[in-house]
Amino acid sequence: MTGKVKPAGDLVALLDPLRRDGSTIAMANGIFDLLHVGHVRYLQAAAEEADALVVAVNSDASARALKGEGRPIVPAAERAEVLAALACVDWVVIFDEPTCDRLLGLLRPDVHCKGTDYTASTVPEAQTVRAFGGRIAIVGDPKEHATRDLIETIRGTVRLPRS
Repeated sequence: MTGKVKPAGDLVALLDPLRRDGSTIAMANGIFDLLHVGHVRYLQAAAEEADALVVAVNSDASARALKGEGRPIVPAAERAEVLAALACVDWVVIFDEPTCDRLLGLLRPDVHCKGTDYTASTVPEAQTVRAFGGRIAIVGDPKEHATRDLIETIRGTVRLPRS
């Protein structure tokens, strides 16, 4: 892993000096299978919550467990690389679990950002975030864009082989 895409252990070492200097850290997470405008708006809003933004990306196995066979369409390393190319993203990390609780506990961001399809009371990682003194921010535009819908549009328009 190079550039902005880092293993979790390397991120700990990168974030500690920022904290000492008084900078704040935000973390957002998701599968980001086919990047669309809803993802971009979510990440731009998450970046506004702190001085630096870490984006946690579900691994292929984790995405498959959450979304079912045939997902993800784009491999995790490529999804991470695309996200790393966004100006609002400082670092990207790939994680294997269904939620990013373990990663949150390791990185301890000041704010954990979730999209508008959540409320503060439905964020799966809320207890973990509160345990280390972080806060939760619901950010982005209304959930009007979904990878699932994009896939269905493509399948309905273009004859794609099913794997």
